[in-house]
Amino acid sequence: MINIFEVKETNEMIEKENLDVRTITLGISLLDCITDDLEKLRSNIFSKITGKAKDLVSVGKEIEREYGRLPPLLLSGLRPVNPRRIML
Repeated sequence: MINIFEVKETNEMIEKENLDVRTITLGISLLDCITDDLEKLRSNIFSKITGKAKDLVSVGKEIEREYGRLPPLLLSGLRPVNPRRIML
């Protein structure tokens, strides 16, 4: 879990070192990839991610061309996803 020290430390690095922390988030449900066969599971996950994210880089570049270099964003309200929440 991110704590206040890490947030402050990251903000200081952004300000002092001009770090660019922009991200593009792609939410993908992997629930339909479930199978008893481990190799098939791996293949399903790989196919799902590469299929859904196939245009991610070009879309990111398009956004950058349209909006230019944006100022860094401050981190707030970050929550890691708990994979146990969706276990069947």
